[in-house]
Amino acid sequence: MQKSAVVRVIQSLAEVEPQVWDACATPAGEPVNPFLRHAFLNALEESGSATRRTGWLPQHLLLENEAGDLIGAAPAYLKNHSRGEYVFDHGWADAFERAGGSYYPKLQISVPFTPATGPRLLTRPGPDRDAIEDTLLAAVLELAKQHEVSSAHFTFLPERQWQRLGAHGLLQRTDQQFHWQNEGYASFEDFLAALASRKRKNLRKERMQALENGVEIEWVTGKDITEDHWDAFFAFYIDTGNRKWGSPYLTRTFFSLIGERMPEDILLIMAKRNGRYIAGAFNLIGSDALYGRNWGAIEHHPFLHFECCYYQAIDFAIERGLARVEAGAQGEHKLARGYLPVHTYSAHWIANPSFRRAVEDYLERERRYVEEGIEVLGEHSPFRHSASDSSETE
Repeated sequence: MQKSAVVRVIQSLAEVEPQVWDACATPAGEPVNPFLRHAFLNALEESGSATRRTGWLPQHLLLENEAGDLIGAAPAYLKNHSRGEYVFDHGWADAFERAGGSYYPKLQISVPFTPATGPRLLTRPGPDRDAIEDTLLAAVLELAKQHEVSSAHFTFLPERQWQRLGAHGLLQRTDQQFHWQNEGYASFEDFLAALASRKRKNLRKERMQALENGVEIEWVTGKDITEDHWDAFFAFYIDTGNRKWGSPYLTRTFFSLIGERMPEDILLIMAKRNGRYIAGAFNLIGSDALYGRNWGAIEHHPFLHFECCYYQAIDFAIERGLARVEAGAQGEHKLARGYLPVHTYSAHWIANPSFRRAVEDYLERERRYVEEGIEVLGEHSPFRHSASDSSETE
């Protein structure tokens, strides 16, 4: 990498041309993560979802070569709270402030409101990738020091970047999610055949009961998505958000913007009864994965949540030939539905040496706990363990 490369910090993604950002965020020839696209991140800002007012002040880093070409970037935000992150550090904040420190503001290198793994140090492909990532990391830490923040957090990293940041001295954290893996299934029935007979029977019952009372399911994607669909889905989103966490993060405008700018990356799974929509699940489509994000409903029907968010997602992934479904954060109930535990990774820089030592000790114990938990959950996989498990008793 040229020594003359320079780093700029911008407070709006609108200052970067979409194709220039995307050349680093979603490079040609590599798996596309739709959450890193300019269209998605800029919609969060333009819609008022991730802004200074909501506690997400953009501080995006741009690394440019001597000719002014963008060769690296990092989506970063100054934050005065820990909401919308899904890697929980509220306990750290409480402990640091009880000790007389100020945990906020902090620097967050992530995609707002999105617990989906993807690179956080973005580069074009090439032999200089590692050097560019190192330069971006150094720039992030320098920015953290300039703002005198307590900490900087890289969340939902791919394992390769997690290992690299750990080698540079950042504290390493793990957690778990549940992902469905496509083992080359030709149909949902093909997937069911891989399950133990009792689990297979339960899934069939759940799917049948979800669609009782005249419930119908629609997949809506691309140019077929209308403002009426977004109106219906947003009503579900607000209703569920108000009941679950009190203040939904995403504005109605956000959905219109992504519907206009990245329609082919969107899948709405909508449930209808008596001619009106009653529930829906919002997903984004990557080149190798379907990402489940938000769900909502205005009528309760047994197992309809599982049908829309898990089973229909599997159907779609099989039809599209996608390698996996990532159904969002947490949820051990997903295990019985064929979603297996996988690691997630984050890395953390802590400014205060004493606080850093305390967090480091905590994370060492937490990593062991996560590892043991994944091993135990793996022992309860719904998949057949032997040929005898395949007998039909239904």
